[in-house]
Amino acid sequence: MEKRPFGQTGAHFPLLSFGAQRIVDEHNCTEEQAIQIVNRALDEGITYFDTAPSYSKGQSEERLGKALALHNRRDEVWIATKTNDRTRDGSFRLLEDSLKRLQTDHVEEWRLHNIMKMEELDQCLAKGGALEALIEAKEQGMIKHISISGHTNPQVQLEAIDRYPFDSALVALSAADHLVYSFAHEFLPKANEKGIAVIGMKVMALGKLAPWYEKALRYTLSLPISTAIVGMESMEQLEQNLAIAKNFKPMTDLEQLDFLKEIMHLANPDVLKWKSTDWVSGEWYER
Repeated sequence: MEKRPFGQTGAHFPLLSFGAQRIVDEHNCTEEQAIQIVNRALDEGITYFDTAPSYSKGQSEERLGKALALHNRRDEVWIATKTNDRTRDGSFRLLEDSLKRLQTDHVEEWRLHNIMKMEELDQCLAKGGALEALIEAKEQGMIKHISISGHTNPQVQLEAIDRYPFDSALVALSAADHLVYSFAHEFLPKANEKGIAVIGMKVMALGKLAPWYEKALRYTLSLPISTAIVGMESMEQLEQNLAIAKNFKPMTDLEQLDFLKEIMHLANPDVLKWKSTDWVSGEWYER
Protein backbone atom coordinates (compact mmCIF):
# COMPACT_ATOMS: atom_id res chain seq x y z
CA MET A 1 0.00 0.00 0.00
CA GLU A 2 1.02 3.59 -0.63
CA LYS A 3 2.46 5.29 2.46
CA ARG A 4 2.08 8.97 3.27
CA PRO A 5 3.80 11.31 5.75
CA PHE A 6 1.90 12.00 8.96
CA GLY A 7 2.20 15.77 9.15
CA GLN A 8 5.42 16.91 10.77
CA THR A 9 5.73 13.98 13.17
CA GLY A 10 8.23 12.07 11.03
CA ALA A 11 5.92 9.04 10.92
CA HIS A 12 4.52 7.52 7.72
CA PHE A 13 1.42 5.33 7.43
CA PRO A 14 -0.36 3.34 4.74
CA LEU A 15 -3.25 5.28 3.25
CA LEU A 16 -5.67 2.80 4.87
CA SER A 17 -5.84 2.72 8.67
CA PHE A 18 -7.93 0.85 11.21
CA GLY A 19 -10.99 2.27 12.97
CA ALA A 20 -11.40 0.02 16.01
CA GLN A 21 -14.83 1.26 17.05
CA ARG A 22 -16.58 -1.79 15.57
CA ILE A 23 -14.53 -4.71 16.94
CA VAL A 24 -17.11 -5.04 19.72
CA ASP A 25 -20.13 -7.14 20.71
CA GLU A 26 -22.43 -4.27 19.72
CA HIS A 27 -21.40 -4.84 16.09
CA ASN A 28 -21.58 -8.64 16.34
CA CYS A 29 -17.82 -9.05 16.50
CA THR A 30 -16.59 -11.51 19.14
CA GLU A 31 -13.37 -11.09 21.08
CA GLU A 32 -11.78 -13.97 19.17
CA GLN A 33 -12.76 -12.40 15.83
CA ALA A 34 -11.47 -9.00 16.96
CA ILE A 35 -8.07 -10.46 17.81
CA GLN A 36 -7.89 -12.20 14.43
CA ILE A 37 -8.92 -9.05 12.51
CA VAL A 38 -6.40 -6.81 14.30
CA ASN A 39 -3.54 -9.25 13.70
CA ARG A 40 -4.49 -9.77 10.06
CA ALA A 41 -4.46 -5.99 9.57
CA LEU A 42 -1.00 -5.83 11.12
CA ASP A 43 0.24 -8.66 8.90
CA GLU A 44 -0.90 -6.61 5.89
CA GLY A 45 1.02 -3.52 7.02
CA ILE A 46 -1.71 -1.47 8.73
CA THR A 47 -0.12 0.16 11.77
CA TYR A 48 -2.40 3.10 12.67
CA PHE A 49 -5.26 2.18 15.04
CA ASP A 50 -7.92 4.61 16.26
CA THR A 51 -10.10 3.94 19.30
CA ALA A 52 -11.79 5.76 22.20
CA PRO A 53 -12.97 5.03 25.76
CA SER A 54 -16.54 5.85 24.73
CA TYR A 55 -16.68 3.12 22.07
CA SER A 56 -18.91 0.46 23.62
CA LYS A 57 -17.93 1.64 27.12
CA GLY A 58 -14.27 0.77 26.70
CA GLN A 59 -14.66 -2.58 24.94
CA SER A 60 -12.96 -1.29 21.78
CA GLU A 61 -9.84 -0.26 23.73
CA GLU A 62 -9.90 -3.47 25.77
CA ARG A 63 -10.01 -5.70 22.68
CA LEU A 64 -7.33 -3.75 20.86
CA GLY A 65 -5.13 -4.04 23.94
CA LYS A 66 -5.72 -7.79 24.18
CA ALA A 67 -5.06 -8.35 20.48
CA LEU A 68 -1.70 -6.57 20.70
CA ALA A 69 -0.65 -8.11 24.02
CA LEU A 70 -1.55 -11.67 23.03
CA HIS A 71 1.02 -11.69 20.22
CA ASN A 72 3.38 -9.11 21.74
CA ARG A 73 2.81 -6.61 18.91
CA ARG A 74 2.41 -3.33 20.82
CA ASP A 75 5.65 -1.93 19.41
CA GLU A 76 4.39 -2.41 15.83
CA VAL A 77 1.48 0.03 16.15
CA TRP A 78 0.56 3.66 16.59
CA ILE A 79 -2.43 3.94 18.93
CA ALA A 80 -4.69 7.00 18.92
CA THR A 81 -7.34 7.32 21.61
CA LYS A 82 -9.49 10.20 22.83
CA THR A 83 -11.08 12.16 25.65
CA ASN A 84 -14.71 13.22 25.49
CA ASP A 85 -14.38 15.04 28.81
CA ARG A 86 -13.87 18.79 28.48
CA THR A 87 -11.96 19.22 31.75
CA ARG A 88 -8.37 18.57 32.76
CA ASP A 89 -9.12 16.31 35.70
CA GLY A 90 -11.84 14.31 33.95
CA SER A 91 -9.62 13.80 30.92
CA PHE A 92 -6.73 12.53 33.03
CA ARG A 93 -9.01 9.96 34.63
CA LEU A 94 -10.12 8.81 31.18
CA LEU A 95 -6.51 8.48 30.00
CA GLU A 96 -5.50 6.41 33.00
CA ASP A 97 -8.39 4.02 32.35
CA SER A 98 -7.60 3.91 28.61
CA LEU A 99 -3.99 2.94 29.26
CA LYS A 100 -5.11 0.08 31.53
CA ARG A 101 -7.53 -1.27 28.93
CA LEU A 102 -4.95 -0.92 26.16
CA GLN A 103 -2.31 -2.64 28.35
CA THR A 104 0.29 0.03 27.68
CA ASP A 105 2.02 2.86 29.51
CA HIS A 106 1.55 5.39 26.70
CA VAL A 107 -0.29 6.10 23.48
CA GLU A 108 1.17 7.76 20.42
CA GLU A 109 -1.77 10.14 20.00
CA TRP A 110 -4.49 11.52 22.30
CA ARG A 111 -7.24 13.74 20.96
CA LEU A 112 -10.08 15.97 21.96
CA HIS A 113 -13.10 13.95 20.82
CA ASN A 114 -15.75 15.46 18.56
CA ILE A 115 -15.50 19.18 19.25
CA MET A 116 -18.73 20.35 17.66
CA LYS A 117 -19.21 23.91 18.87
CA MET A 118 -17.08 26.95 19.62
CA GLU A 119 -18.29 26.79 23.23
CA GLU A 120 -16.82 23.29 23.57
CA LEU A 121 -13.54 24.45 22.08
CA ASP A 122 -13.45 27.40 24.49
CA GLN A 123 -14.05 25.05 27.40
CA CYS A 124 -11.28 22.67 26.35
CA LEU A 125 -8.76 25.48 25.86
CA ALA A 126 -9.69 27.43 29.02
CA LYS A 127 -7.90 27.18 32.37
CA GLY A 128 -8.69 23.77 33.82
CA GLY A 129 -9.82 22.53 30.40
CA ALA A 130 -9.02 19.26 28.65
CA LEU A 131 -6.10 20.67 26.66
CA GLU A 132 -4.18 21.12 29.92
CA ALA A 133 -4.41 17.35 30.43
CA LEU A 134 -3.12 16.66 26.91
CA ILE A 135 -0.16 19.00 27.37
CA GLU A 136 0.72 17.62 30.81
CA ALA A 137 0.33 14.02 29.63
CA LYS A 138 2.77 14.72 26.81
CA GLU A 139 5.26 16.25 29.23
CA GLN A 140 4.97 13.12 31.39
CA GLY A 141 5.47 10.76 28.44
CA MET A 142 1.98 9.28 28.67
CA ILE A 143 1.24 10.49 25.14
CA LYS A 144 3.43 11.61 22.26
CA HIS A 145 1.17 13.75 20.06
CA ILE A 146 -1.82 16.05 20.59
CA SER A 147 -4.86 15.88 18.34
CA ILE A 148 -8.44 17.04 17.84
CA SER A 149 -11.43 15.58 16.04
CA GLY A 150 -14.63 16.98 14.59
CA HIS A 151 -17.58 15.79 12.55
CA THR A 152 -19.79 18.83 12.26
CA ASN A 153 -18.51 22.32 11.54
CA PRO A 154 -15.07 22.82 9.95
CA GLN A 155 -14.99 26.39 11.26
CA VAL A 156 -14.57 25.01 14.78
CA GLN A 157 -11.52 22.96 13.80
CA LEU A 158 -10.11 25.89 11.82
CA GLU A 159 -10.38 28.03 14.95
CA ALA A 160 -8.75 25.26 16.97
CA ILE A 161 -5.65 25.00 14.78
CA ASP A 162 -5.31 28.77 14.85
CA ARG A 163 -5.34 28.75 18.64
CA TYR A 164 -3.10 25.72 19.30
CA PRO A 165 -0.49 23.83 17.20
CA PHE A 166 -2.22 20.45 17.10
CA ASP A 167 -0.15 17.66 15.56
CA SER A 168 -3.14 16.11 13.83
CA ALA A 169 -6.87 16.35 13.20
CA LEU A 170 -9.42 13.60 12.60
CA VAL A 171 -12.30 14.97 10.54
CA ALA A 172 -15.32 13.80 8.54
CA LEU A 173 -14.25 13.41 4.91
CA SER A 174 -16.76 11.16 3.23
CA ALA A 175 -17.99 12.09 -0.24
CA ALA A 176 -21.34 12.96 1.34
CA ASP A 177 -19.58 15.35 3.74
CA HIS A 178 -18.24 17.16 0.68
CA LEU A 179 -21.75 18.53 0.10
CA VAL A 180 -22.47 20.17 3.50
CA TYR A 181 -20.02 22.00 5.80
CA SER A 182 -17.15 20.56 3.78
CA PHE A 183 -13.95 19.78 5.68
CA ALA A 184 -12.41 18.98 2.29
CA HIS A 185 -13.00 22.53 1.06
CA GLU A 186 -12.76 24.54 4.26
CA PHE A 187 -10.35 22.70 6.57
CA LEU A 188 -7.95 20.59 4.53
CA PRO A 189 -6.12 23.43 2.70
CA LYS A 190 -5.35 25.29 5.94
CA ALA A 191 -4.32 22.14 7.80
CA ASN A 192 -1.99 21.13 4.97
CA GLU A 193 -0.51 24.62 4.90
CA LYS A 194 0.28 24.32 8.62
CA GLY A 195 1.77 20.83 8.28
CA ILE A 196 -0.95 19.21 10.38
CA ALA A 197 -1.62 15.52 9.74
CA VAL A 198 -5.22 14.99 8.65
CA ILE A 199 -6.99 11.68 9.16
CA GLY A 200 -10.18 11.09 7.19
CA MET A 201 -13.16 9.42 8.85
CA LYS A 202 -16.86 8.73 8.24
CA VAL A 203 -15.73 7.25 4.91
CA MET A 204 -18.95 5.27 4.42
CA ALA A 205 -21.19 7.90 6.08
CA LEU A 206 -22.43 5.38 8.68
CA GLY A 207 -23.16 2.89 5.90
CA LYS A 208 -25.13 5.23 3.66
CA LEU A 209 -22.40 5.05 0.99
CA ALA A 210 -22.17 1.26 1.09
CA PRO A 211 -23.86 0.90 -2.35
CA TRP A 212 -20.89 2.85 -3.78
CA TYR A 213 -18.29 1.18 -1.54
CA GLU A 214 -15.22 1.31 -3.78
CA LYS A 215 -15.99 4.80 -5.06
CA ALA A 216 -16.56 6.06 -1.51
CA LEU A 217 -13.23 4.74 -0.27
CA ARG A 218 -11.39 5.94 -3.38
CA TYR A 219 -12.89 9.41 -2.98
CA THR A 220 -11.56 9.87 0.56
CA LEU A 221 -8.16 8.31 -0.23
CA SER A 222 -7.83 10.69 -3.20
CA LEU A 223 -7.90 13.72 -0.90
CA PRO A 224 -4.63 15.32 0.33
CA ILE A 225 -4.75 13.51 3.69
CA SER A 226 -2.25 11.46 5.67
CA THR A 227 -4.50 8.41 6.06
CA ALA A 228 -8.13 7.36 6.44
CA ILE A 229 -9.60 5.20 9.18
CA VAL A 230 -12.33 2.76 8.25
CA GLY A 231 -14.36 0.89 10.84
CA MET A 232 -14.06 -2.88 10.38
CA GLU A 233 -16.14 -5.46 12.22
CA SER A 234 -15.38 -8.54 10.11
CA MET A 235 -12.53 -10.17 8.23
CA GLU A 236 -14.56 -9.78 5.05
CA GLN A 237 -14.67 -6.00 5.47
CA LEU A 238 -10.95 -5.86 6.18
CA GLU A 239 -10.13 -7.88 3.05
CA GLN A 240 -12.44 -5.70 0.94
CA ASN A 241 -10.76 -2.53 2.18
CA LEU A 242 -7.28 -3.98 1.67
CA ALA A 243 -8.07 -4.96 -1.91
CA ILE A 244 -9.22 -1.42 -2.74
CA ALA A 245 -6.29 0.23 -0.96
CA LYS A 246 -3.67 -2.03 -2.55
CA ASN A 247 -4.98 -1.27 -6.03
CA PHE A 248 -5.73 2.37 -5.30
CA LYS A 249 -5.76 4.86 -8.15
CA PRO A 250 -6.70 8.45 -7.31
CA MET A 251 -10.00 9.67 -8.66
CA THR A 252 -9.76 12.25 -11.41
CA ASP A 253 -11.61 15.54 -10.98
CA LEU A 254 -14.21 14.34 -13.46
CA GLU A 255 -14.71 11.05 -11.61
CA GLN A 256 -15.19 12.94 -8.34
CA LEU A 257 -17.73 15.26 -9.93
CA ASP A 258 -19.70 12.37 -11.42
CA PHE A 259 -19.70 10.56 -8.07
CA LEU A 260 -20.88 13.63 -6.18
CA LYS A 261 -23.75 14.03 -8.63
CA GLU A 262 -24.72 10.40 -7.99
CA ILE A 263 -24.94 10.85 -4.23
CA MET A 264 -26.18 14.44 -4.01
CA HIS A 265 -29.57 13.25 -2.75
CA LEU A 266 -27.86 12.06 0.46
CA ALA A 267 -27.07 15.63 1.56
CA ASN A 268 -29.84 15.86 4.15
CA PRO A 269 -30.07 15.79 7.99
CA ASP A 270 -31.45 12.25 8.07
CA VAL A 271 -28.30 10.92 6.41
CA LEU A 272 -25.65 13.38 7.58
CA LYS A 273 -26.84 13.32 11.18
CA TRP A 274 -23.50 14.56 12.51
CA LYS A 275 -23.90 17.77 10.49
CA SER A 276 -27.37 18.51 11.88
CA THR A 277 -27.93 21.05 14.64
CA ASP A 278 -30.08 18.40 16.37
CA TRP A 279 -27.10 16.05 16.69
CA VAL A 280 -25.84 16.22 20.27
CA SER A 281 -22.41 15.26 21.52
CA GLY A 282 -23.70 12.82 24.11
CA GLU A 283 -25.53 10.80 21.48
CA TRP A 284 -22.30 10.31 19.53
CA TYR A 285 -20.38 8.96 22.54
CA GLU A 286 -22.83 6.11 23.00
CA ARG A 287 -22.25 4.88 19.43
